[in-house]
Amino acid sequence: MTKTVGQSVARVDARAKVTGEAKYPADFSMEGQLHAKVLFAGRPHARVLSIDTSEAETVPGFVAVFTAKDVPVNEYGLQTPDQPVLCGPGSSKSGTDVVRFVGDQVAVVVAETERAAAKARDLIHVEYEGLPVVGDPFAALAPGAPQLHARRAHSEFHPELNGLEGNRICHHQIRKGDMEAGWAAAEVVVEAEYHTPPQEHAYLQPEAGLSYIDDEGRVTVVVGGQWTWEDQRQVAHALGLESEQVRVIYPAIGGAFGGREDMSVQIVLALAAWKLQRPVKIVWSREESILGHCKRHPMWLRCKWGATAEGKLVAAEVQIVADGGAYCYTTNKVLGNATIVCTGPYEIPNIKVDVDGVYTNNLPGGAFRGFGAPQGLFAAEMQMNKLAEALEMDPVELRMRNMLRDDSLTAMGTPLPGGVHLVEVTEACAKKAGWQQTPSGWLRPNPQSPVSNKSPVAYRRGVGLAVGYKNVGFSFGYQENCWAKVELRGEKRVEEAVVCIGSAEVGQGTHTAIKQMAAEALKLPLEQVALVVSDTATSPGSSGSVSASRMTFMAGNAVRGAARAALAKWRANERPAVAEHTYLAPETTPFDLETGYGVPNFAYGYVAQAVEAEVDTETGQLRVLRVVSANDVGKAVNPQQVEGQIEGGVAQAVGWATCENFIVKGGRVLTPHLSTYLIPTVADVPERIESIIVEQADPRGPWGVRGMGEMPFLPLAPALVAAVHDVTKVWFDELPLTPERVLEGLKGDKR
Repeated sequence: MTKTVGQSVARVDARAKVTGEAKYPADFSMEGQLHAKVLFAGRPHARVLSIDTSEAETVPGFVAVFTAKDVPVNEYGLQTPDQPVLCGPGSSKSGTDVVRFVGDQVAVVVAETERAAAKARDLIHVEYEGLPVVGDPFAALAPGAPQLHARRAHSEFHPELNGLEGNRICHHQIRKGDMEAGWAAAEVVVEAEYHTPPQEHAYLQPEAGLSYIDDEGRVTVVVGGQWTWEDQRQVAHALGLESEQVRVIYPAIGGAFGGREDMSVQIVLALAAWKLQRPVKIVWSREESILGHCKRHPMWLRCKWGATAEGKLVAAEVQIVADGGAYCYTTNKVLGNATIVCTGPYEIPNIKVDVDGVYTNNLPGGAFRGFGAPQGLFAAEMQMNKLAEALEMDPVELRMRNMLRDDSLTAMGTPLPGGVHLVEVTEACAKKAGWQQTPSGWLRPNPQSPVSNKSPVAYRRGVGLAVGYKNVGFSFGYQENCWAKVELRGEKRVEEAVVCIGSAEVGQGTHTAIKQMAAEALKLPLEQVALVVSDTATSPGSSGSVSASRMTFMAGNAVRGAARAALAKWRANERPAVAEHTYLAPETTPFDLETGYGVPNFAYGYVAQAVEAEVDTETGQLRVLRVVSANDVGKAVNPQQVEGQIEGGVAQAVGWATCENFIVKGGRVLTPHLSTYLIPTVADVPERIESIIVEQADPRGPWGVRGMGEMPFLPLAPALVAAVHDVTKVWFDELPLTPERVLEGLKGDKR
């Protein structure tokens, strides 16, 4: 039978998406459906004293309005239930009458038409008592700062959330080696402070959904998300129902990037349909989407690193403060990743790291592609490039002298699992970008020639390089698991295989990869494999989730196990042959609370990137001309899709690094539209993206697979800054590199 793993087969959803046949959440409608609109707080911090809906109820077509008093259990949250479903008086849970950011939801109006719902919503009168706005995480940490949340109860599963005073969401720390001895051995020391900005997910489709009561009496929500079973759990909890009474279905999803891990419209939709026993639909506008969901965490990173004259790293000290916004979301996990990578993919004997996530009245910080690693690696790779300059050493050479290898000890005091291939991706990237490996060490290329047909004074080119790594999976002690079921149908031979799994297709091609892996495991042609996916009615809670670059790794192992068991039953003459399998990943551990020691993850992905950029020294305008991205994927299930992931990750990273300037002042968003918050267009993406697929098998991954979806994002920003420095000799420690910021730096007015 023809092999399918390793082949660039067409995506299973390609035709439906390009012809418009694919149905996204906003495309679903039912006979007799109602329409919902959300009243957002529109202010960053206030107490809701009263809600007057009398005028709204006079609107023709008005059906109902729901407020905090209508929510049975008025709380939710992915890591800890610190957010009200609806903010206002009348709830049984204390503190839910307070809005803590502009996107908090106060009321949900349901009407016969979308226009009537919007009109009624705008006629709701809310009386607020203003509360002090805490818009700065450093001010939030100061003694006497207003406390935004009551002290949390003990969390058995998230020890980093326990016992924290004031506005700290979480704290992580690492204590490795002897810092005094490390600084004594350092002959070159580099100190700097860095700031990385928020980032808007800018999904192709904003949040939308339809909720109804299905034939078995379940409250059903058709919505875009990343964890069907987690959505089910949180909806059921808020409505006071058993999980089996709630059903969540994911259709085609217009992008996620981590931002759909946390809830948006799910609970209020389910609440309305459950209360009214009629289908209810909602579609957010782009502005509602920007205001109503989480962003990439802005972070402030203070670094002090030391090395010997021979280029051996001996000490690293890092302090990170991250703005977690109004609610926890995934702040503790995001900052766990930042803690791991903020000292880079290097072996350093003496390390001190302190990381704090902080409550403010800004939009919540949540999951976004890279999950804390882009911020931590930006600081780490900037430090490495600055050390290389101080040592008058090639930046690739410095990295090679310190890079983690199979037996190296990480900052957590343990080696990385699964084969470490940082050297391989760095070598592949550097050589492709023009570096030369000589007997005396690595030598960088010199692209600083003027661009043709342009002024040789204003336009110059530079090149930079950075390396990164990141975990695959959530881990930190969480038992990673994924369930799959395979049913083989036919008489004398297998005529069809049906694979049930809960994984979401958010544009990354996971359903295609799962189908390829199932066909490979069953030795069947692709056309004989059918998928049943993304529905809690057909896949239980352990059926997998799309996050942390884990889906191909976890789903592949689950499907392979189910296929093996189904084939055994088939050979025993069972017809149909049905088997289930739950794959349990290797166990991990949380950080030791004092030292950070532990094995936080079961697998990692590795990436190196070189960036060639052009700088207009008269205007500060940047153009990213070429990106070389080498990614160790273990095994490329579908090489074309891997290249697509690389190209998409690079484009998204270019946006974060250059033009996506999300501005918040006093808790209020000043860039709530795509006309003021600029994302890359076709004119902004690199002219050339050269993808290098490195296949160094992960011993635990199916067919050697290791996750890679987030990796292409990680090192681009520091590589770009290095390219700009290569030609301007100016370091930029804050993103994004807007023309104004670049020009200020070139004039010596860097802020």
